Amino acid sequence: MSNEEITPAELADDAVMVDVREQDEWDAGHAPGAIHIPLGELPSRLDDLPDIDPMPIVCRSGNRSARAAAWLEHQGFDAVNVAGGMKDWATASKPLAGTDSDPRVI
Repeated sequence: MSNEEITPAELADDAVMVDVREQDEWDAGHAPGAIHIPLGELPSRLDDLPDIDPMPIVCRSGNRSARAAAWLEHQGFDAVNVAGGMKDWATASKPLAGTDSDPRVI
């Protein structure tokens, strides 16, 4: 098990990843290929996780996703934290989807 990180620049614009932010953060803008599973729901929604290795996990800045990735690693998943989170995703001019799609509020 690893505590690896990946940067948004290393991910494809349409990369499948798990976004563990809250609903309002998700609505503000998210990666087009992301699957929304808020951190608090993660333990009960393991069946909703994508079948990809490694599985990128993203949040706003990388703190919650680091915890989620570490927890998922303990559950036997090959999870990797997206360093810098959606803030760095937006800074890297990656595409955003969502009702607001405003990088200032991500």
